[in-house]
Amino acid sequence: MTKHQDNLKQDNPVPVAHGAPSLPSVTVDGYNLKLRDKDGFIGDKASKSAFQQKLDDWRKRIRNGGDDPLGNTPTKDLSKKEIDALVQGKDKEAAALILGAVDDFAGELAQVLARFLKEKSWKGTERVVVGGGMRESAFGELAIARAMVLLKSDGLKIELLPIAHHPDEAGLIGAVQLMPAWMLEGHDSLIAVDIGGTNIRAGVVETRRKDKADLSKARVWKSELWRHADDEPNRTTTVEHIVSVLERLVAKAQKAGLMPAPVIGIACPGTILPDGSIANGGQNLPGGNWESKNFNLPAALVEAIPKIGDHPTFVIMHNDAVVQGLSQVPFMRDVERWGVVTIGTGLGNARFTNKE
Repeated sequence: MTKHQDNLKQDNPVPVAHGAPSLPSVTVDGYNLKLRDKDGFIGDKASKSAFQQKLDDWRKRIRNGGDDPLGNTPTKDLSKKEIDALVQGKDKEAAALILGAVDDFAGELAQVLARFLKEKSWKGTERVVVGGGMRESAFGELAIARAMVLLKSDGLKIELLPIAHHPDEAGLIGAVQLMPAWMLEGHDSLIAVDIGGTNIRAGVVETRRKDKADLSKARVWKSELWRHADDEPNRTTTVEHIVSVLERLVAKAQKAGLMPAPVIGIACPGTILPDGSIANGGQNLPGGNWESKNFNLPAALVEAIPKIGDHPTFVIMHNDAVVQGLSQVPFMRDVERWGVVTIGTGLGNARFTNKE
């Protein structure tokens, strides 16, 4: 833990730590759950690439009896918009083919969730929200609904819903729930970063606490996306780029009169330790060993951006699935125990219990 964090803990009654299990509104019962079967991690069966494989399998089978209604475009090159257009279009054979893949994928997702629900950390889960890239598509929402039907048909009383915010924004908006309310007092916004294996997104999150004290009106005011996978930067270059973007966003927020709080919230893959280091799960992050004992991203950002406005900068980091799930906090007060899964490169996951 940095000296600045120590001082912050001593001066205020509510301690703040990276990867904390106890947050202002919820307890994080567990995250990054990795269960295996004979084929490997079961979460891999409900990932973006798993859906693509299901669709590819259907296309190969249908070619045994005639032409592929999806044409010659490789499955991996079909965008979500293109797949949605086919599902909703006039070519019913193409729509039926995709729905076959959706049904197969939903079955895998339902089986993965059923396994999660047997784990101690997921016992008593009443609702699961689904984020990640597939959530923003019509076929993805069909898969989510179909998985819920399958779970209910097996006698599991569970509600499965798409996450409320756009997945790209949920990973930023959730940062407002990482810190106690006193850290946001007197400020209109905060800076958030969502680090992924392909993209890094940073943004100014307008808290709008005056409209809704529960932060349910929080929104992304401005954001920037960097597809680092195209540039293949090393770790040092990546951090320098993040710093440059954050400085630019702080300046824009200040110029617009949004008064950013002196805090930066970070969503990052992997298991996050209290000192801000990454214990494991950072293997897909760009350009180097993010799990090294000699590397600490929050400390590097504080060193590069020592102040926001007139106040010392404080950085708080948590797992990316946790942060995406936290965006849902204001909308989950009617249940006690709930979870999130994010469908992307893998299947991110977290389970929460609401505090009174």
